[in-house]
Amino acid sequence: MGKHRDTIFYIFTIGGFSALIYWVIILGKNNLQKGFQQITNDLSGKNPWTNFVDSLADNISVSLSVLLLQIIIILITIRISGWLCKKIGQPAVIGEIFSGIVLGPSLLGYYFPGFFSHVFPVHSLGSIQMLSQIGLILFMFIVGMELNLKTLRNRAGNALLISHASIIFPFTCGVLLAYFLYPLYETRNINFLSFALFIGISMSITAFPVLARIVQERGIHKTHIGPIVITCAAVDDITAWCILAAVIAIVKAGSLASSFFVIVLAIAYVVAMLKIIRPFVQRIADSQTDNGKLSRSYIAFFVILLFLSSFTTEVIGIHALFGAFLMGVIMPKSAKFRSLLTSKIEDIVLIVFLPLFFVFTGLRTQIGLLNDISLWGICLLITVVAILGKLIGSTFAARFVHYSWRESLTIGALMNTRGLMELVVLNIGYDLGVLSPEIFAMMVIMALATTFMTSPMLNAIDKIFKNDKNDDISFRSGEKYRILCFFENVAAGKRLLNLSNVFIKSRQQASEVTMMCLTSENTMNSDNLEEEERNMFSQVEVEAKRIAQDFKPIFALTSEENSRIVKVANDGAHDFLLLEVRSSVFEGNLLGSILNLSSQLFHLPNRLINQIFRPKRIGSIRIPNEERILKIISKSEIPVGIFVDNGFQSVKTVFLPILDDEDAFLGEYMVRMASNAYIRFTLLDQVGIMDKSIEFIRNVREVKAVNPYLFSNWDRSTPISETFLSKQDLVMMSPRSWNKLQKADFPWKDKLPSSLVITS
Repeated sequence: MGKHRDTIFYIFTIGGFSALIYWVIILGKNNLQKGFQQITNDLSGKNPWTNFVDSLADNISVSLSVLLLQIIIILITIRISGWLCKKIGQPAVIGEIFSGIVLGPSLLGYYFPGFFSHVFPVHSLGSIQMLSQIGLILFMFIVGMELNLKTLRNRAGNALLISHASIIFPFTCGVLLAYFLYPLYETRNINFLSFALFIGISMSITAFPVLARIVQERGIHKTHIGPIVITCAAVDDITAWCILAAVIAIVKAGSLASSFFVIVLAIAYVVAMLKIIRPFVQRIADSQTDNGKLSRSYIAFFVILLFLSSFTTEVIGIHALFGAFLMGVIMPKSAKFRSLLTSKIEDIVLIVFLPLFFVFTGLRTQIGLLNDISLWGICLLITVVAILGKLIGSTFAARFVHYSWRESLTIGALMNTRGLMELVVLNIGYDLGVLSPEIFAMMVIMALATTFMTSPMLNAIDKIFKNDKNDDISFRSGEKYRILCFFENVAAGKRLLNLSNVFIKSRQQASEVTMMCLTSENTMNSDNLEEEERNMFSQVEVEAKRIAQDFKPIFALTSEENSRIVKVANDGAHDFLLLEVRSSVFEGNLLGSILNLSSQLFHLPNRLINQIFRPKRIGSIRIPNEERILKIISKSEIPVGIFVDNGFQSVKTVFLPILDDEDAFLGEYMVRMASNAYIRFTLLDQVGIMDKSIEFIRNVREVKAVNPYLFSNWDRSTPISETFLSKQDLVMMSPRSWNKLQKADFPWKDKLPSSLVITS
């Protein structure tokens, strides 16, 4: 009885109170509700399905339902368009901007007006605008936090000259262009001064976040112009936003004289932020980051300060976004603090709020207004003037301070990137009534064109001015041997560096090791990336000094890790790619199956490989890392070494089991390791390769010529003992042999040391 006590209590409690509720409802229906029967009769006369459909229609028409549907459609469209742009080598922001136009009246509204009016009714746009403005405030705060004033001071000089030249030249071109556009497109009696200044600032803006991503993704930050171009963009952003604040003050005041008081208040505000708020915030940040965490109370405090700053600048008359930007600028530049704070707000801003801004901009962009060839001619003129102004100003300023033509053009192409920052400026101008709908549409097209052309321009510059590194690339059959190692953590980097060393130890002058580490593009802050790079490579550098092995580092920002690895591996500057498997591969024989499948395809053309490898062929894989390896192997044009760590320390002895007739190519690696690092090999010739392959026999002779002690042939009739395997530092095999080893009944296969599986 005791064990059913809880059940009995539950039944009586729920049942008793349910009966009481039922009794009260019946009592109220009979005594309190007048005319209930008449209402019931009226409802019973209606079709229940009709009532249900009407109820659904009412629910969908509610403002919250409309907003949620809009957000769902926007986020899906943004993700798809961003992914497509990455596939064609463009920044995701291009797709995000374009998706706004797709969902706006220019495309969706033009071809599907009924659907467009239902999903984006005019009365609902206010909600999207307010949410997008909140998102922009948070975004500009993050952008401001990217700018390290100390770094800017250290890199000033040439960067200041180039940056200001890249502003004044297009600004002047914009003012001249405004002289011809003003009679055609003046709006709401806006005076020429306001119109000209706004066209000028629209022409001279540079998108610092997009530029920083392109610089990181293309590895430009590792060249000596990388820091300069980042600094130029940062100085450009600060200068442009200060000019924009003054322009907004003039536009709102109506004249230069009337804006004097606004500008004085703005200067007082900036001084207060720098001299009072900044030290105060620094002390709070220091007290918190020492604990390695940031409490919700302090996060709320910083958010309140952010909105107070934005509120102040909005009231003064220089726009809320300037207050958010300046609040970000004065935030403490401790990488730990920035990481703690931005991790709380960055993802939701980039994933939700900014897409709303892009689509809101697209909803305002009416390309259909450009319904005449002359209007498209003006649009082309605006785009050409914007490109030439920014490109010529930046390029010639860089050339003046003694950068080469290639470097100068690269700086010019990057500074011509406008992206999101241009849209922010254009929306401010549209809200103030400075830009007419036609000019606004033309400017949005210009922003798209100048951002889209950045990557193609950089590619063209690379082709016209050949990279110095390509001048001395040796043929793969030559003496120079170049190894590319991709690692994801410090320990793996040290292991792969040691493994690379045994291939080239005594011939380092004729060889090269490149250590590559990639990081996700989720982070926006370039200083965070620099700190992450230092953390990843500092211990690898210590290990490199210990074993006297030089290496070239590659650290890049990317969203497509596999593609980036393959691209670097296939650039013609490497002979061998080394990867480490993160997960255990000794369970389920999965790696063997994968490598067997890939090895069967190595001799097929690359196009055929891409056709054969479909997701369904790898859908059953339980270890994610193996799927990644398969994709890299299938697209790599150079041999790939897959390293499996099992307590790796160093390499002195190598076990070489030959279980397949096509493994003769491993003899080349055996010779290279023996001649460079005096590695001792023990061969298990399970298929009689010594009797079949002249090439392999020649390789064995080369090893013995170095030192006869370095090679021994294991008797196939003698079982491989665990004691023998414990003395081996590494087992080297082909994919086919690995697969056969896993399938065959070898009792020692689960006792292997660290392994290196090499593709042909």
